[in-house]
Amino acid sequence: MPIRPVKELVAEAKARITTLSPEEAKAQADSGDALLVDIRDVRELKREGRVPGAFHAPRGMLEFWIDPTSPYHKPELAGDRTLILFCASAWRSALSADALQNFGMTNVAEIGGGFSAWRDAGLPVETPEGS
Repeated sequence: MPIRPVKELVAEAKARITTLSPEEAKAQADSGDALLVDIRDVRELKREGRVPGAFHAPRGMLEFWIDPTSPYHKPELAGDRTLILFCASAWRSALSADALQNFGMTNVAEIGGGFSAWRDAGLPVETPEGS
């Protein structure tokens, strides 16, 4: 039996989640209403740079870090602020935001276009060391 293409899963997830522009995400984070959550792999951060002030939660640990009953829970991810997820180009973040909504979270969104769109919009980026 063939697997469903990931592109199809991402499209379905995007139909169920909130997607913000990089500028909207920055405004919400700047106001304190949201926390930017970078779910990229640590190697991507080292290679591409980081969004200043974003909390790094690797995709593989996201659900464990968000669940308050998990031994891996991170208090930074708890509370009423909207968690605005982003990855490189908004595929992983769409699937992740959808998964968190399945957890019962209502305060979750993603950045359309991900880190690439943030950077291309000219928003602040901390460049990797040695660049």
